[in-house]
Amino acid sequence: MFDLVFLGTSAAVPSAERGSPALYVGHGPDRFLVDCGEGTQRQLMRARLGFRGLQHVLLTHAHLDHIAGLAGLVATRALYSIEQPINIIGSAETVHYIGYYLALTVGPERNAGYRLRAVEPGPVQSWPGWRLETFSVRHRGTQSLGYRFVEDVRVPLVAERLAALGVPDGHQRGALAAGRPVTLADGRIITPEMVKGRPSAGAKLVVIGDVEETAALSPEVESADVLVIEATYLDRDAALARSHGHLTALAAASLAYDGGIGELLLTHISGRYPAEDIQAEAAAIFPGTRIAADFDRMSVRAGHNRAGMTID
Repeated sequence: MFDLVFLGTSAAVPSAERGSPALYVGHGPDRFLVDCGEGTQRQLMRARLGFRGLQHVLLTHAHLDHIAGLAGLVATRALYSIEQPINIIGSAETVHYIGYYLALTVGPERNAGYRLRAVEPGPVQSWPGWRLETFSVRHRGTQSLGYRFVEDVRVPLVAERLAALGVPDGHQRGALAAGRPVTLADGRIITPEMVKGRPSAGAKLVVIGDVEETAALSPEVESADVLVIEATYLDRDAALARSHGHLTALAAASLAYDGGIGELLLTHISGRYPAEDIQAEAAAIFPGTRIAADFDRMSVRAGHNRAGMTID
């Protein structure tokens, strides 16, 4: 299960209601930011998420509205004497730019509480039970990345089989779940194959920042339980969207429909349109659409479909 908190959902210019782009993603003890727009550290405080548990910042690209909050976040962590450096991840182009920006504002990497890591499209890192992957995204000639959070396939124990074989609650069931055979008190050996059910997919979350076309994205987002993506324009302004390297709500919804997505969450919302107009255009193609607002929270589970959001 992945926990989401939307910290900033505006397009290029923040508004009174929407901050600059930033999304918190949590999985167990692991904490991430996807992008870090201006004012993100204040949004973290307002959401009561804090700074100490935050371990990674994943940058989609190096445009200012997606990275302007980094220096303040790094500096605040230093003031709070947080010893564990924060890992800042992005494409080679993005990391090169960020390295220059942070060196000028908060100091060089070696002593300023951050670590830079450039990644290529593909696997990034694995944690117990899940992994992080990236893929290329087209946006105005930048080296942009999308991020895919994927839980491992799960093979559950079947309670009825455990009971029928007399496997008691406790460490022996835990060993079977981990793939190890156990020996019961009467000497019988129980193997995992005897008590495991059918494999089932874990949760899959895909997050995309600014993007100008979706033709190459269908295989990258396929069967995601939740897709987070921009919808800066309405289809009546499709030409304007193309000229600025952004999507329409219609294009985002078509991608979700073609990819068999569980739920579509639209962000990067422009003040030029009422949110209900964006919602209506997307929902006409993909009914499982929501417009994200700052401080919306939700959990992404396997088989997710229109799970509820709450607002603090």
